Amino acid sequence: MSIGYQQLEEKIVSDSEEYFKPGQKKKYFILDKGKIKYLASGKKYNASNPEEKVRSKYYYDLVEKYNYPAKRIDFEIEMPSRTPQYYADIVIYKDDDKKIPYIVVECKKDGITDAEFEQATKQAIANARVLKAPFAICVAGNTRRAMETEKWNDKTPEKATIADIPISYGKIEEFRYKKGDLNWDLKILDQEELRRVFKKCHDTLWAGGKRAATTAFDEFAKIIFVKIKDEKRGRPDGFPYDFQIKTHEKAKNVFNRINDFYLKEKENDPEVFKENLKVEPEELYTVVEHLQAISLNKTDLDVKGEAFQQFMEGFFKGDFGAFFTPRNIVSFAIKIMDIKNDDLVLDPACGSGGFLLHSLDKVRNDAKEYFKNDDAGEFRYWHDFAANNLFGIEINDSIARVAKMNMIIHDDGHTNVIGFDALEDIEKMNRKNYGFAENKFDIVVTNPPFGSNVKASEHPYLEKFELGRKKNKDGKEKNMKNQKTEILFIERCIDFLKPGTGQMAIVLPDGILTNSSLQYVRDFLMEGTQILAVVSLPQFAFTHFGAGVKSSLVFVRKKAEDEKLGRYKIFMAIAEHIGYDATGRKDSKNDLDEIYKEFKKFGKLK
Repeated sequence: MSIGYQQLEEKIVSDSEEYFKPGQKKKYFILDKGKIKYLASGKKYNASNPEEKVRSKYYYDLVEKYNYPAKRIDFEIEMPSRTPQYYADIVIYKDDDKKIPYIVVECKKDGITDAEFEQATKQAIANARVLKAPFAICVAGNTRRAMETEKWNDKTPEKATIADIPISYGKIEEFRYKKGDLNWDLKILDQEELRRVFKKCHDTLWAGGKRAATTAFDEFAKIIFVKIKDEKRGRPDGFPYDFQIKTHEKAKNVFNRINDFYLKEKENDPEVFKENLKVEPEELYTVVEHLQAISLNKTDLDVKGEAFQQFMEGFFKGDFGAFFTPRNIVSFAIKIMDIKNDDLVLDPACGSGGFLLHSLDKVRNDAKEYFKNDDAGEFRYWHDFAANNLFGIEINDSIARVAKMNMIIHDDGHTNVIGFDALEDIEKMNRKNYGFAENKFDIVVTNPPFGSNVKASEHPYLEKFELGRKKNKDGKEKNMKNQKTEILFIERCIDFLKPGTGQMAIVLPDGILTNSSLQYVRDFLMEGTQILAVVSLPQFAFTHFGAGVKSSLVFVRKKAEDEKLGRYKIFMAIAEHIGYDATGRKDSKNDLDEIYKEFKKFGKLK
C-alpha cells in the first residue's frame, strides 16, 4: 500500500470511527487502495468522495440498526427508461435474487442547501417509481426524509413523508426517535458535524437574505431552546421525543406542537425570550429535519460550545463584530485572573458571553482536577458556579439573547445575564435581578464598547458619574455634556468591585493610557485602584472583528476605603503576536503564552 493510500485510509477510519472500525470487523466493507469495497456485493467506490462517506455510514445502519440482510442490498443501480441516465445510490430488495426493489436510497454529502435537498428528495422518489419500490429515502448527513412512493405529491410532500423507513420489512412507525432506545435514541455529534447542522439551520432561517442575520439567529436560538428543553424533559425510556416529525405530519401540526411547548417554557423562563416564534411552519419543519436526530444535551460540552462559537463568529462579524472579543485575548485575561468557583464574576458589557464562558471553562477544568473519581461532586462544583456566580449585562437585546443561548448551550448560567444598559443606575439593575449590586463582585472581566458618546441630554445618569464631571481651571466641578462610554465603564466597573479585594481585567483604548487630555481619567483610576498589570495588544487585535483601535489589557485591584499605597511595581508587557493575524488567520506565534509565564514569575494577582 502506498503512503498516500495509507494516510487517506487512516483519516477515513479516524473521521468515522463510530461505524467504520466495527463495519470492517464485521466484514461489511473494507478499505482497498483508497476505495471502500462493499463485501457482499463486491463493488467498490472512491473513499474520499464526501457522498461515499454518507453512503457507507448509512449502509452500516441499514445492516446493523434496520436489520436488512447485506446480500439484499446493492449499489449504483441503473434506472431503466430514464434519460439522461440515473443511478440509485442504494437499493434494498425484498428477495435474495434482488428482483423486487423495496427501498431506494439517495445519498448526498452533509451540508447541502435546502433546495439541493428538495431536488435530491424528488430524485429518490423518481427512482423509486421507476423501480416500483414502495419506499424511498434521501440521506444528507443527519438530514433525512423517508417517503411512501405511491403517496408522493410534489405539492403536498408531507402526505407521503414518514418518520423513517420500516425496520426489517416491518410496519411504518409513528415516531422514530425514542429516549433510552439503544438504536433510536438521539445521537452525539462531533464538532464539525454539529457546526454543519447549526449552519444548515441558520441558512434555512436566513432564507437567502429574507431575514437579517441577527433576526435569523434569534429564531434559531428559540428553536434550539425548545430542542434542549425537550431533551431534558422527564419521560420514561422508550417514549418518543416531541421535537421530531411524525409520520404523515403536516408542517402546521409540527409548528403547533413545538410552538405550544415553546410558549410554556417561555413562561417558565421569561428572561430568555419575550417574543413568540416568528417562523413559517414550513421553515420550522425543515429546521426540525436538521435537528431531530441529534442530542445537544449529551454532546460533549466543549464540542457543542466550540461549534456554537464558531457558528456565531461566522455570521456576526461586521456590524456586530464589536460584540465578540477574540478568544485568545479572553483566554489570556481569564488565566491571569485565576478565577475560583467561589468568586462572583461579572462582565457588564458581555456581548456573546465570551469572558463568562471562559470563566466557566476555568472552573470546569479545576473541577476535573479536584473530583477525579466523583462525577456528582465535579458537576456540582462547576454547575453551581455557572448558575449562581456568573453575571452579565448587555445593552443590545439581540446580543443578550446570544449570550443567554451561549450559556444554555454550555449547560446553564443564563439566568444572571440581563439585557440592560450597564451605565444606568445600579438600583434599577437590582430591581431586575437582585444579584447586581455595588461593591459585590470579586472579579470584573470586560471589553467595553469604544468610541460612542453618552450625551447628558439623552442620559440624565451622566451627571451621577464622577467621570461625568470635570474640574475647571479654577478647581470647580462642571457637569460634562457628553462622555465616552469606555471612560464611564471604568468607573462603573470599579463601582461593582468589592473594596480591598475585587479585581478587574478590562480592555481599554491606548488613548486613555497616553493622551495628556485624559490625565484626569488616569488619576481617577490610580486613586481608586492599584494598577497590577498592563499588556499592550497589537494594532490588529480587533481588526478581524470590525474594530481597529489600538488597545491594551489593564488589570487592577480596587482599594479598600482609606487605603494608602506607597510605591509599587506594575507588570508591563507588549504582545506583538497573539495567535492570529489581521485577517483572522491562525498565527503559530502567540506572545500571550510567554507573557503569562513571565507574569507568574512576577507574582500572581491573588
